[in-house]
Amino acid sequence: MLSANLVTAFGFVFTFWFVVGAFIYVALIRQINARRSTSSDEEPASFGAPEAILAGFLVVWFILLAVTAVLHPTPELSDHGVIGSLLMTVGLVAGIVGLLRVRGRNVETLAGLSGITITRAVATGVILLVFAYPLVSLGDLIAQQFLHGSSKQSIVELFNSSQTLRERVVIIIFAVTIAPAAEEFIFRFFIYGVLKRYFGFAFALVASALLFAAVHAHVPSLAALFILGSCFTIAYEWSGSLLVSMTMHSLFNALTLVILAFPEIFRQ
Repeated sequence: MLSANLVTAFGFVFTFWFVVGAFIYVALIRQINARRSTSSDEEPASFGAPEAILAGFLVVWFILLAVTAVLHPTPELSDHGVIGSLLMTVGLVAGIVGLLRVRGRNVETLAGLSGITITRAVATGVILLVFAYPLVSLGDLIAQQFLHGSSKQSIVELFNSSQTLRERVVIIIFAVTIAPAAEEFIFRFFIYGVLKRYFGFAFALVASALLFAAVHAHVPSLAALFILGSCFTIAYEWSGSLLVSMTMHSLFNALTLVILAFPEIFRQ
């Protein structure tokens, strides 16, 4: 009887949490659209043809990587693979920054890195992530009803199987610090920014979130990652600062790693 009451109470809390979260993100989208429709000022110089060409190349490259990873799965991820991915990602970010600086673009201003305090960015990111969680959880729950398989991505499996402290430190640094910052820069700032410049907010939101989900090459998590990427994009666009979505991404990765890596303490 007590167990049934707990399940009912949890269902009520989750439903309320989901409704509030959905309301908040719909409200943010409406504010974004209202802001864009009433703004008469021209946007400062941001992305042009060179950035569009590079973004197009990255989109095609990421799609090919995702398709290849799904059709031809590689052996289990290793710590050397994590380091290699880290170096490649950092190199890609450096290349984008270099292109923008050569073209006279101020990356800090474009990404909103200097227009908000760290405290405000972190607080905003934490609040928006709290209300994104039920949306992501529902997407994951629905996907698991149709797709069978582990919900753990390879990085979590590697963390579980790692035997040394050095391996775990490398994984934590990659998953909680480097990966969130780099992925937000690439997917939210650059690819989303270029797509929005040429195709508008709605298309850019959906396309960048789809690409973000696909590039993780993990079919069982596709729906949840798409919703998560959409929430990151909305948070970035609404706040005007990449620091907000970086905070959300880093915190989400940290919590997910802890929850999935220690099933004896937490239950999915």
